[in-house]
Amino acid sequence: MNKIALIFLLAMAQGCAQKLPYGSLKLQGKFSSKLKEVSGMETAPNGNLWVIEDSGNQDKIYEVDQKAKTIKSKKIAHAKNVDWEELTTDTEGNLYIGDFGNNNNSRKDLAIYKITKGQLGKKEPKAQKIEFQYPQQNSFPPQKDSLYFDTEGFFHSQGYLYIFTKNRTRPYSGKTLVYRVPDQVGSYKAELLDSLFLCGDQDRCSVTSADISPDGNTIALLSYGQVFLITGFHLPAFSEAHIETIDLYCSTQIESICFLDNKTLLVADEENRFGGRQLYRYVIH
Repeated sequence: MNKIALIFLLAMAQGCAQKLPYGSLKLQGKFSSKLKEVSGMETAPNGNLWVIEDSGNQDKIYEVDQKAKTIKSKKIAHAKNVDWEELTTDTEGNLYIGDFGNNNNSRKDLAIYKITKGQLGKKEPKAQKIEFQYPQQNSFPPQKDSLYFDTEGFFHSQGYLYIFTKNRTRPYSGKTLVYRVPDQVGSYKAELLDSLFLCGDQDRCSVTSADISPDGNTIALLSYGQVFLITGFHLPAFSEAHIETIDLYCSTQIESICFLDNKTLLVADEENRFGGRQLYRYVIH
C-alpha cells in the first residue's frame, strides 16, 4: 500500500470530517454506550433532544442534552418497537414516533405513534396510534425495481405528517417518494404527493432522516454522508423545489437529523466499524 492510499484510509477511519466547503461539522459529544443505534432525533421544548433506537431495541424514548449526555428514559405504553426509525414534533409539543422501518418492503403494519404533550410529562407516557399504508404498493415485497416502501424520514407541518421513503430499488432509481398522512389517530391510505430525484448513487442518496426548519422554509433530508437541503417549495407541492447537496465527508452510519434553529442542524450517527455514536452540529451558510 502506498503512502497516499494509507493517508486516505486513515482519514476515512476518522468518521466525519471537521472542515467542509459549506461550513463546519462540529462534534458535540458522544452518546452513552447504551445508545449505539440512535435512529431518530428531535428537539424538545426545553432545548434538550429526544432520541430513539430502531428494531431490536426497547420501546423507549431517551432525553439527552446537546452534548449527547443521557438525562432520562421513558418507556412508551401502548407502543411496540417493530422498527422505530424517526421522531418529529408539532407546534403544540406533541411527539411522533415513526414505526415504519421496512427494509424488505414486506410490512403491512406501518404505524406512527403520537405521544401528546400532556403524556410526555408522565413516567410512562401512553401512545396513540396512526396506522397507514402505501396505496401504490400491491405486493409484499414488490419486485426489485419497485422497492420504494422502506421509510426512515418524516416531519410534521400544519396538521400532516410528511413521509419521505427510503429507496431500495435495483437498478437504483435515485428517487424518494413523498407522502403525507393526517396527524390524528386513525387508519389511512397515505397520499402520494410527488417524487424527488436526489442522486444516482445507491450508497449515498437514500433518505435516512428528515426535518423541516422552524420557519418552514427549508427541508433537510439526510442520507449516508450527505444532506439534501430543499427550498422554494410550497407544501404540499414540490414542483418548484430547489435541492442543494452538501457532502458531510462522513463514513459512519448517519441516521438522524433535526433543526436546532433555522440555520443549525444536529446530526447523529450509529456505531459501526468506522466509529460513530456521536452527535454533531452543522451550520448552514
